[in-house]
Amino acid sequence: MVCMGNICRSPTAEGVLRHKLAQAGLADVIDVDSAGTHAYHVGSPPDERSQQVARKRGYDLSRQRARKVRSQDFQEFDLLLAMDWDNLALLQENCPADPALRRKLRRLTEFVPPASPHAGAEVVPDPYYGGPAGFEFVLDLVEQACDGLVEHLRQVVGSVATRP
Repeated sequence: MVCMGNICRSPTAEGVLRHKLAQAGLADVIDVDSAGTHAYHVGSPPDERSQQVARKRGYDLSRQRARKVRSQDFQEFDLLLAMDWDNLALLQENCPADPALRRKLRRLTEFVPPASPHAGAEVVPDPYYGGPAGFEFVLDLVEQACDGLVEHLRQVVGSVATRP
């Protein structure tokens, strides 16, 4: 999960996905992490407003610490999911030219199920300079995207498990 500073959107997405993977019985099969395209907040916990909104819905973000995307992330992870077009462009800029690595770069919102209230959303907006409603909206959108992502991952894991 990737956003700009790794203190609002991407740690929220990491926390939600971890929770949903545990519920789906996939927590031991899939590694989840988050990072920022910028090093503004390296070592900092998620924004308190993100933590507060997440806590109300049963997600604990308190142990996460911001970090910057590393070159090895492009090899280590099967998906690098940007929260918006700008961060996707920065990932594309920094990704090695290998087509297999570049195919890993996507937006989280691509996984919002078509029947969800936020279907068609292109980006997870940055709530940092807004009020509490922005953090609630981000969590709503991330939850829906993670529901779709878990279904996608369930299919991928199932197809890998059934290969000879």
